[in-house]
This record gives sequence, C-alpha cells and structure tokens, in this order.
Amino acid sequence: MDASDDGRYITVSGRRRQAADPAIPEPLRRELVKELAAARQLAHEDPEAARSRVRDAEVALAERGDPWWEPTPDGQRVRLAAAMRALLWNRRPDATICPSDAARVVGGAAWRDLMGTAREVAGELANEGVIAVRQHGTDVDVATAVGPVRLARGTGW
Repeated sequence: MDASDDGRYITVSGRRRQAADPAIPEPLRRELVKELAAARQLAHEDPEAARSRVRDAEVALAERGDPWWEPTPDGQRVRLAAAMRALLWNRRPDATICPSDAARVVGGAAWRDLMGTAREVAGELANEGVIAVRQHGTDVDVATAVGPVRLARGTGW
C-alpha cells in the first residue's frame, strides 16, 4: 500500500483510493476499522446485508464520499449519519453513543462546531426509526431535548 505525498490517497492493489481521515481520534478510528472488518466478513455470508454496513464504515472513515480535506455541509451530514450507524453497529445491540462521537469522527479538533448538525442528523435518523434519541433512558425528541442525549438503535434498525 502506497500513500500519496499529501496523504490524501492510497494505492491498494493498483487502485487509487481516498485515505482515511487522519483527524479521526484513534479510539473512534479503531472502532470504525473494526466495524469495517466485521462488515466485510459478513459480505462473504450475506452480501446484501453487508453492503450498507461496509459503505457506512467507509464513509465514516472518509474513504468514500466527499474528500475529508474539502468537506461540504452536505458531505458532513452524510458522514455524520454514516458514523452514527457504523458506531452503533460496532457496539452491543443495547449500547448507546453520544452525538459527539460522530461529531469527533467528522470534525476532528473542530468537532464542537458540528454538534448542532450532529443533533439535526440524529433527529432525521430518529424520524426514520433508524435510531432512538434518549435522555436518562427515555426516548425524547432531540429538537426539544435540553442537555446531553444518547443515541441507540431504533425500532427500524
């Protein structure tokens, strides 16, 4: 595997691909890489079920989608949603994540600037039933919730 001089691309088996975002905090990067490996393993058994998981992990890592070095607002929203889903897949079915985990994946050191957008994206996913937004263990509407919330797998997971 060769990396470009600017670190934006890698070459794997003769194919040039986007490199993962180096600003992702190491613990979260390890989690996303673990999910990507699990999803790729699942592809051998159930390719249809694995497809969206592989894509979410790759988008969260910024190996697919908008380039991490030129983020767009729409690209950040897509990446936030992918990070939320990938992190929830990687954890136990009853586990939760904080919206800030997804914001840290996408925003690096400037993650706080993405917290409003992360909560909006969480609200959209909750409206679709993909995730549930919780506060003190109770489902809440993220648009009206004041204070910290947690994200869990939703009824439409």
